[in-house]
Amino acid sequence: MKKVKQKEIDELYKAIVSLETLDECRRFLRDLLTETEIKEFAERWKVARMLAAGIPYTHIEEETGLSSRTIARVHKWLKEGKGGYVMMLKRMKARQNGR
Repeated sequence: MKKVKQKEIDELYKAIVSLETLDECRRFLRDLLTETEIKEFAERWKVARMLAAGIPYTHIEEETGLSSRTIARVHKWLKEGKGGYVMMLKRMKARQNGR
């Protein structure tokens, strides 16, 4: 695969942040990604939420069918990543609480 320039990656990010509704997001990501990729992203997000809730790996494995390796990778990103998971977990919690 040819190296993608940071400018092109930033253009993708700009497109994502310009989405205004759940329907727009659903339509854009469905055109951009395969069904399998969307499901993989959804599963990672579910794992991040479960880990943040203190749910043990064994239960997450049973619930999602993902390997302990994948769960460990998400856990690493949750703890040592760029802060994206933590930011979104806080934002989703705030929205749930009506803030």
